[in-house]
Amino acid sequence: MALFGGKEGLYASHLPMFHAPHDYQVVLQLHVADARLDAALRSRLDGKTALWTVDPEKFELDRLAPGAADPLRQFKAQLVLGHFEQGGKTQYSDATLVVDKVLLFRQLSPAEKLNPRATYVQIGNGKQRYLIKEIDSRPDFDHIVSYRAASHAPYAPVTIAKSGMAEPDARALAAALQAVPSAIRGTVYFYTEDLR
Repeated sequence: MALFGGKEGLYASHLPMFHAPHDYQVVLQLHVADARLDAALRSRLDGKTALWTVDPEKFELDRLAPGAADPLRQFKAQLVLGHFEQGGKTQYSDATLVVDKVLLFRQLSPAEKLNPRATYVQIGNGKQRYLIKEIDSRPDFDHIVSYRAASHAPYAPVTIAKSGMAEPDARALAAALQAVPSAIRGTVYFYTEDLR
């Protein structure tokens, strides 16, 4: 999972693939059970776009589905600066992460489909928000963007034109949000390899 957020909220996004058991797009709002560690992590992440990942203990993703018979309330994980499978360095071991809310839960279709547009949902509290691209094509890309919203900015999803598998331009996202370009603080995560 990609880990992002800060003082206003902490989030994790499952790094999906088009095959079971990883064929779900899942975004969680969570906190670290240890209050001191939670505060330290939020401080390290706050306002930054450096990639952090969660290497969790094994569990079935469908336990995060709305209405799951045995819902997952918490899990143990290594918290890694960088990608845990690509040279990242563990910063916190055996942290207990508590699931506060499942913000997005969608099973991906393995069928080839081309969508010429990319839709981003907004998550976050207050001004610090994140844009999460809905994975709705195959091939597709996973994209998380940090966005500093103006006061009272709407939370509606935004849609922009796609340019193949290229990372969308920050100016296009800002225009869709009716925000100044500097409101887009940067990419937290962009990956295509697992979604071909």
